[in-house]
Amino acid sequence: MTGVRAIKGMHDILPDQTPTWRYLERTVADLLTAYGYREIRFPVLEFTELFKRSIGEVTDIVEKEMYTFEDRHGVSVTLRPEGTACCVRAAEEHGLLFNQVQRLWYMGPMFRYENPQKGRQRQFHQIGVEAFGMEGPDVDAELIALTARLWQQLGIAGALRLELNTIGTPESRAAYRKALLAYLEPHKDKLDADSQRRLSTNPLRILDSKDAATQALLANAPSMRDYRDAESDAHFQGLCALLDSIGVAYVVNDKLVRGLDYYSRTVFEWVTDELGAQGTVCAGGRYDGLVEQLGGRATPAVGFAMGMERLCLLLETRQPQAGSEPMPAIYCVAAGEAAQKAGFALVEQLRNLMPGVGVQLNCGGGSFKSQLKRADRSGARIALILGEDEVAQGVVNIKWLRDVDAGRQAGQQTLPMTDVQAWLSSQLADL
Repeated sequence: MTGVRAIKGMHDILPDQTPTWRYLERTVADLLTAYGYREIRFPVLEFTELFKRSIGEVTDIVEKEMYTFEDRHGVSVTLRPEGTACCVRAAEEHGLLFNQVQRLWYMGPMFRYENPQKGRQRQFHQIGVEAFGMEGPDVDAELIALTARLWQQLGIAGALRLELNTIGTPESRAAYRKALLAYLEPHKDKLDADSQRRLSTNPLRILDSKDAATQALLANAPSMRDYRDAESDAHFQGLCALLDSIGVAYVVNDKLVRGLDYYSRTVFEWVTDELGAQGTVCAGGRYDGLVEQLGGRATPAVGFAMGMERLCLLLETRQPQAGSEPMPAIYCVAAGEAAQKAGFALVEQLRNLMPGVGVQLNCGGGSFKSQLKRADRSGARIALILGEDEVAQGVVNIKWLRDVDAGRQAGQQTLPMTDVQAWLSSQLADL
């Protein structure tokens, strides 16, 4: 194929796919509203400093994956690689956090220069949820319960499992980092290339390595559990007790860490085995120090993000009809100039009198035969047929395209144009 193409890793979402996306978006929005979360929207472009200060300069995202460039005034700006830092910036800038509790959510595209794979693209879409001003484990549990309820509503709960951990405070994590380094440095040559690089920058990420030899080496490494502070342990035990009380199953994974520097205490992931290597569908945790780190007052906070591409892939596998949308109920066939004008007026009248009923008008002309083929392809149940003779007589021919096995007339019938709306209402009420 010649001509202009999409950029690698940035995919179009085509009309056959958008119903699944809209179904996911509606389901999530309705559930979050029911839990008391309010939507916030912020730009896709931010000052680069925001992400360096929040994510961490030695993370993979900042070092290798961000779309960063200078604008016309020489200012470094970045397409957002994640949403939490943006949400904190927006909430702090507009005075939403001081002495307040906030439950916020957002949705939209993020950008990372990664190797495109199934479920992972350079432009990808996330739904993020953030809660500010609450320090107890109850809000951590609420977010996890919310996601568990969402999987039930989407019909994909059987494909997902919850992994939990607590990574403690920055101070306890520093002590563990020192012990982990002391264990790994003598074995540096046995680590995979990424882990060797992380040894001097972000050694906790080595725990997350997918390399089999590295994981074998980690089997005898010090455990984060032995270095956690008492308050973090109590917080985690409180979280587990709340999840136990509502029957949310989980696995404690001592090696679970997050790739962003701002996390503390609770971290969690919902993972699946049905999407290959890209198994994490939803992930998050606590980030109590981030608001202060970005210039605000110390504010407890917790949140998560879910990948929409990966959720849509699961929906297409597990619930292929979940995103299907109703076809138009009525298709108007109109052949001839007078019929086209009358058909246009008729469908607009039906749309006024029958809100919520899909009515599609044939546009672009064509013979009766070709228009009826379009009517059938549209999925409509009923065709309204208008020609020059029907207009002159003030009537409409009606043909059932579907549901004729329910005792309805299989051929055509003719009604006065003034009676069409009442007849349609009576017929469609039974469907």
